[in-house]
Amino acid sequence: MQIIPSQNIDKIKWDACVAVNKNGLIYASFDYLSAMADNWSGLVINDYQAIMPLPWRKKWGIKYLYTPAFVQQLGLIGLTKIDFEDLLNAIKKQIKYGDYLLNSSNNSPASIGTFIPKCNFIINLSNDYQNIQENYSKELIAYLKKAKSNELSVTDSSISYAVDTYQALYQERFPSFKEVDYKNFKTISLEFEKQGNATAKKVIDKQGNTIAVGLFLKDSKRIYNLMPSTLPEGRKQLAMHYLLDSVIREFSGRDMILDFEGSDHIGIKKFYQLFGCINEGYWHWHYNNLPFLIKVIKR
Repeated sequence: MQIIPSQNIDKIKWDACVAVNKNGLIYASFDYLSAMADNWSGLVINDYQAIMPLPWRKKWGIKYLYTPAFVQQLGLIGLTKIDFEDLLNAIKKQIKYGDYLLNSSNNSPASIGTFIPKCNFIINLSNDYQNIQENYSKELIAYLKKAKSNELSVTDSSISYAVDTYQALYQERFPSFKEVDYKNFKTISLEFEKQGNATAKKVIDKQGNTIAVGLFLKDSKRIYNLMPSTLPEGRKQLAMHYLLDSVIREFSGRDMILDFEGSDHIGIKKFYQLFGCINEGYWHWHYNNLPFLIKVIKR
């Protein structure tokens, strides 16, 4: 087991580990991490049999783990015989402070920090649309009928427009996200678009106005609902209900998962639950292994 600076990581082997393992999500891919993290290293076990991305910053000369903007889950990816608690303890010895998001297959050894459960809702798209729709709530079915009566339509949008709309609507909700984070996310999304791994969709009302936008990233396993944006008129016309149903209809029958990307917010959680999704929970790991005086300041 070794911790390697990102510039020394074998990108091909790293991405291969992310691609072949169920818990290897798009946030852990080499290019995405390099775009979104200020700095990062990779914990590598054997010849990339298992990996763990470690985004970090420094303050007062002390390195600490942090969660970059637009990164939901990282954690241990791949199979290893190393005890997970021992692995986390090894990280703590080298990086003394951390706020870090594990993935859904990582457990929570409570003896080495604070573990807070987080919600993430998903839908398996391998069934056909009719079978998936059977799990929709009656409330959602009624909403979709109403949205259809509003003569809404879904069409392609641009990545740049989707990012700019999301930033304009929600940047005050996420004050820790900086201008550079949106810029970096737009850049990597445009690169993914060239590879066929990013798309943006918008909902148009019968007057031709855009009332909702969504930006979706893709890999071989999932479609990620990264930036859902609903304008005020779109809320009235149930535009996001209509957009997500359209995405489910388009990708149904494929061996993929629609990842709603959260959420612990009560209103958003209730909204996603309308679609009959399941909660694939994960953990927020916080620890403080700093010297005593610094630990008191940095709780």
